Amino acid sequence: MRADARRNYEQIVAAAEAEIARSGADASLEKIARDAGVGSATLHRHFPSRQALLEAVFHDRVEGLCARARELATTADPGRALADWLREVAVHGATTRGLAESVLYAAPATSDCEVMLLDAGGELLRRAQAADAVRPDVAIVDLLTVANAVSLATRNADDAIRLITLSIEGISAPPAARR
Repeated sequence: MRADARRNYEQIVAAAEAEIARSGADASLEKIARDAGVGSATLHRHFPSRQALLEAVFHDRVEGLCARARELATTADPGRALADWLREVAVHGATTRGLAESVLYAAPATSDCEVMLLDAGGELLRRAQAADAVRPDVAIVDLLTVANAVSLATRNADDAIRLITLSIEGISAPPAARR
């Protein structure tokens, strides 16, 4: 990429990050272009769709979640590792305005970010299922859908943790409380 094209790309991503933080995933592309100091055609040349722009904005954050999944995959308790990662995904989506919506916009497994999350979470799920910590009929896409729904329903870490934990553990009382 030429230096001026690279600069335009970086300015667009920076402007998009700021505007999406303010307005969410449906932020005005025209405003983003203006804030970046480029024309609409330049924005669309770099990012042919809203989803492509959202992917660029959130790629590093999603990569961080994937790195965390790889780290958790080395722990001794696969069920807890999966649950901890799902909590982190839900909190991240709830507290990073626009992230949950950007995943929602993508068709299943078509965006780079979604594929990265499916791969990272899929490995954690396989380990948890192999350890009989998770039912065999559970799919990673289902778990990410729940985490995304929690993210969309909340805007703070405490609520996201509470709701994703409820989703993971269910509504049954712990065995000791049933006596």
